[in-house]
Amino acid sequence: MMTFRRGRLGDFKLPLSTVWLMSDIAEAKGRQQLYTKQSPQLLDALREMAMVQSVESSNRIEGVTVNPDRLRPLVLGNTRPRDRSEEEIQGYRNALRRVHTAAAELPITSETLRQLHRTIQEGAGDAGQWKRVENDIIEFRNGEAPRVRFRPLAAAQTPAAVEELVLLYHNALDQQHVPALVATALLILDFLCIHPFRDGNGRVSRLLTLLALYHHGFEVGRYISLERLVEESKEDYYAVLQASSSGWHQGRHDVLPWLNYFLAVVRRAYVQLEERAGQVRSPKGAKTALVEAAINAADGPFTLADLERRCPGVSRDMIRHVLRKLQKQKSVECQGRGPGAVWRKKG
Repeated sequence: MMTFRRGRLGDFKLPLSTVWLMSDIAEAKGRQQLYTKQSPQLLDALREMAMVQSVESSNRIEGVTVNPDRLRPLVLGNTRPRDRSEEEIQGYRNALRRVHTAAAELPITSETLRQLHRTIQEGAGDAGQWKRVENDIIEFRNGEAPRVRFRPLAAAQTPAAVEELVLLYHNALDQQHVPALVATALLILDFLCIHPFRDGNGRVSRLLTLLALYHHGFEVGRYISLERLVEESKEDYYAVLQASSSGWHQGRHDVLPWLNYFLAVVRRAYVQLEERAGQVRSPKGAKTALVEAAINAADGPFTLADLERRCPGVSRDMIRHVLRKLQKQKSVECQGRGPGAVWRKKG
């Protein structure tokens, strides 16, 4: 809430580079209907792919991982979880599905945040509850003593701070006419600085990002995993978050590093959507096109497991089918046998 206090956003001047990013996103948003109406089959494949990648990446950023063979059944099927990590995978899936399907019915309130946390942390004793003890963010580096990277708001101040944050966010949109993308980015920054839950703050922040973007008509997260893009730029994510949280408690922090990073992620997602949606002109099946695109993007040798990671919404049998077809066409060659065999593009 420190970012929104004292009307500081009313005097906030956006640099030209930030305005360019926002303009690119606005243009892409205007084109998104052109892509999302062309090929239901491709969009279904992209939705599945984004769902699996989002669940995997958002949890993996927080150190929660599962066996790759279990991931797809846990996210897209009804497989029962075997341990706590798999429960957290399914918890995030359930929360993500709710945001995808019922965003209009989920206002940005403190209760919504608690509901999302309750879903992703189902089974934990404090699921859906504000933190009761301090939760400093500690940095661990090899060969060095742990150090406090950021000290979030005190537990006793958390409930009131979250209420204030959501009120100021809506006021910034409705009364100060702050651009939606700016307000959304700064909502996430303040949420992370408050750090209102004992655990799961990062995952709730990514769900909140998607929810706020949906409220403002930015649908790209339905087809491209924003969580995967954050994971791929994780070092930058932590660096800009540290830069923009410095001085936050005193209201003297610089929001621009975080704002530009946030906008760059959204812009990158739209670029990927347009690249993948361009495949709708092909008469081949959508999942075949996705596998072929992953193969074409490979810089060197690759394995079946590599393609599964790049196309999580596509079954292993479908990937094998595409590889056999391309092998007959002499577009790829296989070296070895079994799932660990190495494949190469020819020519």
